Amino acid sequence: MSERHLFKSSEGLVDKCLRGIIAYNPSLGLDESNRVVFDTLHDPSKVSIISGGGSGHEPAWSGYVGENLLAASVQGDIFASPSTKQILSSIESVPSKAGAILVITNYTGDCLHFGLANEKANARGHKCRMIICGDDVSLGKKGSLVGRRGLAGQQGVLKVLGGAAGAGGSLDQVYDLGVAFSQQIVSIAATLDHCHVPGRAEHATLGADEMMIGTGPHNEPGYKKLSPTPSPQDLVKQLLQYLLDETDPERGYVHFAPGDETILLLSNFGGMSHLEMGALLDELLEQLDANWGGMVPVRIASGFLETSLNAPAFSVSIANVTATARNCPAYSAEDIKNFFDAKTNTQWESMTGLQSRNRRPRREQIVQEPALPREPVDDARDIKVAPEKLERMVRDACTALVAAEPDLTRWDTVMGDGDCGETLRTGANCLLAAIDEGLAKRGSTVAVLQEVEEILEGKMGGTLGGVLGIFFVAMRTALEDNVALAKSEGGVPKLWAHAINASLENLRRYTPAKVGDRTVVDTLIPFAQGIASGGFEGGLKAAIDGAEATKRMKPRLGRATYVGTGADSDKELPPDPGAWGAMVAIKGLLQGL
Repeated sequence: MSERHLFKSSEGLVDKCLRGIIAYNPSLGLDESNRVVFDTLHDPSKVSIISGGGSGHEPAWSGYVGENLLAASVQGDIFASPSTKQILSSIESVPSKAGAILVITNYTGDCLHFGLANEKANARGHKCRMIICGDDVSLGKKGSLVGRRGLAGQQGVLKVLGGAAGAGGSLDQVYDLGVAFSQQIVSIAATLDHCHVPGRAEHATLGADEMMIGTGPHNEPGYKKLSPTPSPQDLVKQLLQYLLDETDPERGYVHFAPGDETILLLSNFGGMSHLEMGALLDELLEQLDANWGGMVPVRIASGFLETSLNAPAFSVSIANVTATARNCPAYSAEDIKNFFDAKTNTQWESMTGLQSRNRRPRREQIVQEPALPREPVDDARDIKVAPEKLERMVRDACTALVAAEPDLTRWDTVMGDGDCGETLRTGANCLLAAIDEGLAKRGSTVAVLQEVEEILEGKMGGTLGGVLGIFFVAMRTALEDNVALAKSEGGVPKLWAHAINASLENLRRYTPAKVGDRTVVDTLIPFAQGIASGGFEGGLKAAIDGAEATKRMKPRLGRATYVGTGADSDKELPPDPGAWGAMVAIKGLLQGL
């Protein structure tokens, strides 16, 4: 876990955070002494939905105060319940003729303080109810008197209740809906590591090859430690088994009949990248459809629903909308979906984006680009090589690139953005796959170059992919236009030297790179010159020397020029990864030759 924080201490951090949160919405007010965020425009004729808990779970709950969601929220210290006085202040901040509903997660401190505030509020003449949400399935039914722990499924309850209250539902109607919906949610979390509290010295950690499932949002230990860590596919399979296997006597909390409409909530605990969360959501949807009766959620919310500071963790929640409607006569499944869709002026909107009442099947959203026919190879303009030799050359070059990837990535991480090795490995693996499918069987050099062009255009991005794409297109054209050179004095090396020089000349139209600038051309230009004067052996030696020379060059082009790392007179840098990768590929090709 990361122990580094911009604010080194939690002292004053919650108050400062609340002042920042209300700044985005001018309709919000802050009772700073009680840490209550409230909606100054709340309609007193409508039910007030109020929630809260310990801080560190932002945007829960202060980020959800606003139209069609919370009327008020109340925050405690980090991972600590707010006091009874604070909660009473939140009720007073949004007086309602219709009444108020306190919605909390099932933790002892919250239950006690919100419960006492509920009693006092009713004694003072308020119409107040309380709903305790427990949705975590991991701990099971045995050995615990407190019931299920609260996870991010509560945020789905808040969203539905906020929509119902905003639509003018009565206290009884909204309360009954909240109880029914909260009972139809199953949730579970998985953690790669614990979070770290600013200023705190003691904290739990997980090993590099360990993870927990069944964790809570307060650094609690999980239900089960997994080591080694499973693949994402296996992890999702396990989590869905815990959530949806109704034959499990410990965790069969909710029944999902075929055709029941469901809502999926995927909550980032704070430390997961958007990239991985998107991939995780895709995996969840694929497995729900394939392995759980074709379950396709009718609504999805994904993002920072309820966090745990900077924890690299997430939770999955599934709610049964159809079953909720069966247990709540006042509202239909369509009503519940409408409440979930109700637009707010809160941070909730960043989790759900545009909700459509007529969701298209995912298969219709994903469009596959039609394969374009490849340009036919003109045998008269081709260079034929013995198929076994051509295959060996390509395999040796690709295998060498794949083996070099860790070094290339490490060097590019020091001097650039770290993608060079992975870009070259991706291209090499794609070309190896094409060789496995028989690409070299005709002995056609042009066919291999066409495949390289397709890989560069479709699979390899980044600056290097663009440079090589221009280089190879021009080189293939030059080979085809000058194939007669292969029959002249100097033969095939002369043809390749001419083609490479022509492609380098074309490349100069798009980049000013030249020898000495510490780029891939520090290998390519010497290689072309070496072939012209000394054949393939001379070209290889020149390529190796060119790549080695980059260790002593100051970067003049590319991202390496931004990082403040240059060659000092007494310091040798790592080689330029693009130049080194080109040299590795050339060396592999000529070894195969």
